[in-house]
Amino acid sequence: MTSSISESPLELQPYKSLANEELIARIQAVRDQLGPELLILGHHYQQDEVIAQSDLRGDSYLLSQSAADSTECRTIVFCGVHFMAETADILGNRPEKLAERDGQRVNVILPDMAAGCSMADMAAIDQIEDAWEQLGEVLDTEDLTPITYINSAATLKAFVGRHGGIVCTSSNARAAMDWAFERTSRVMFFPDQHLGRNTAIGMDITEGQMPIWNPYDADLGGNTEEQLQASRVILWQGHCSVHQVFKAQHVEMFREKHPGIKILVHPECPREVFELADISGSTGKILKEVESAPPGSKWAIGTELHLVNRLKEQHPEQEIYFLSPVVCMCATMYRIDLAHLCWVLENLAAGTLVNVIEVDEETAKWSLVALERMLEVR
Repeated sequence: MTSSISESPLELQPYKSLANEELIARIQAVRDQLGPELLILGHHYQQDEVIAQSDLRGDSYLLSQSAADSTECRTIVFCGVHFMAETADILGNRPEKLAERDGQRVNVILPDMAAGCSMADMAAIDQIEDAWEQLGEVLDTEDLTPITYINSAATLKAFVGRHGGIVCTSSNARAAMDWAFERTSRVMFFPDQHLGRNTAIGMDITEGQMPIWNPYDADLGGNTEEQLQASRVILWQGHCSVHQVFKAQHVEMFREKHPGIKILVHPECPREVFELADISGSTGKILKEVESAPPGSKWAIGTELHLVNRLKEQHPEQEIYFLSPVVCMCATMYRIDLAHLCWVLENLAAGTLVNVIEVDEETAKWSLVALERMLEVR
């Protein structure tokens, strides 16, 4: 799944002692040297100093798609997490793109290989395959469509592609579910239970029709045959560690302290928070709501801390708060720093590739099938 190519690479450790000013200057020197052949992508949840070095910023899919559409790019450095780099590799090296470049691959580099995603890690491919096999003993899996959130490993996307399913984003989850229900009477949604539940409730599907599959319970994921047979959406027991911290009492606290405040949350938040919010949506929608709001607007925002703080700095004409008294950031995103970024770039400039993400051909093929279905319903 992942390969790391190195021929006497520069060591990382010396970079950790360098001041940010020197790291920034050295990063810029590589950018100047490589020009448009290098594309640095920064996810919204990255640290400010890393975001400042990015050519493009956005959510995981937008960044991967933008990079794939580039005609000059030959190396993508993805300041995000592992599954995002995988998606960039799949889209950037799909057959038609390789043909345009006469077979030349775009290398995708992740500055820190330990930058993963706790949610994505909550659903391993062997667990998904085991659940599917067990479900086949109780249900007709020909009448069950798997949907995986884009925040998942490429192996899960490939599973979905092979089994007639689709990938979704936080902004098109409803469209993906509509697509699935046009084909089958049931959906299996993973790995984020909250996005699946919040989307399904908006389609008048009840809690009783949404059993939760616990991958650590060997007996039908902790469900009875009757519960599964009564299901319309089978939810995976997974969640985002950041969005899980937001509680209903936080919403109530902000409404009491700041009359007229609007609650703006990501749909990965638990149902009780999602339903109390004034507005919900992807990181892209959160940005647009704040950017288009008039001066004096008041917001309590339930998403990753770095993005909320950045919005607060960019919009001093508005009151913006983080929707929790508990500080919570995406710790795996935080692993990407200027030292790691400078290290991979100077290795690249020296002709050495480190931390290359390359999805194997079979996994990429079926992942692309599921991703292309997602594109059709956006």
